[in-house]
Amino acid sequence: MSIQLAILGILSWKSSTGYELKKIFEDSSFMYWSGNNNQIYKALLNMENENFVTSEVVHQDNSPSKKIYTLTEEGLKELKKWLVSSPEAPEIKKTFLVQLAWSDMLSNQELSELLSKYENEIKLQLIMQNEKYRRALHTPNRSDRESLIWEMISENIISTYNNELNWVREIRQKLFENEVMEEKDKMNYQIREIDSKKYIELISTTEPLSTENDALDLVALCWEHETYALMIHYTALSEDFFKLKTKLAGNMIQKFINYGIKAAVIIPQETIQTARFKEMAMETNKGNHFRLYESKEEAEKWLLT
Repeated sequence: MSIQLAILGILSWKSSTGYELKKIFEDSSFMYWSGNNNQIYKALLNMENENFVTSEVVHQDNSPSKKIYTLTEEGLKELKKWLVSSPEAPEIKKTFLVQLAWSDMLSNQELSELLSKYENEIKLQLIMQNEKYRRALHTPNRSDRESLIWEMISENIISTYNNELNWVREIRQKLFENEVMEEKDKMNYQIREIDSKKYIELISTTEPLSTENDALDLVALCWEHETYALMIHYTALSEDFFKLKTKLAGNMIQKFINYGIKAAVIIPQETIQTARFKEMAMETNKGNHFRLYESKEEAEKWLLT
């Protein structure tokens, strides 16, 4: 399948500039071309020569002129011709499988670290796909059927990453059963649901949260349980979180903000009242994504608002 067919599909939805096409490719989870300028403009030039698309230069008073491409009747026929053709079988092209195939030469620790890195990559992709699905960028909704089709495409991609995550966890379980049990008990949390509103309460952890990856794990946990609200108890955080010079707090908070998680941390009064941390608390509590509270009741009220 060539990029030309994908462009014809987009133009059947709406006329676009080359730049707009590039943005759609970049934001798409399934239109897998890089969407660089050379690819797009070369394809548009070829399609214009074949009378599949036409172009019009639109002049703007305060901005550079832009060239808008529109699908022709010939282009629509070409697109429909491809749509009724036999679909290709899905490709299995995972570089990790080649890497894993020769991993028996690694020590248990090295192999465990390799699986952990891959698992983290999957979690990150899963977070990104869920966020794209939530934002529904560049999604045509011209009919109920079209909306359903695009929704099911998103579900297909998300389920693929979920299956991959379950698969890598199964490998870990079979290779390192004891370690898996320890990992399972790493986070002690509860799912709280009040008046049809749900949040995760992270009570404690085996190892204090101390990295940005830990923040991503929490984001993934929220996605897994279909909630955007998170409550974290003081005991689950490392001392570095409270040392502003480490920038750990800021980096973790930014992850929550980036992925739309509303997070509240319950902190003892003596900690929240320290000079620099008090200043940070006053600043973060002005926002709508992350706040610090002295009591669970206050945190819960804000999370469920």
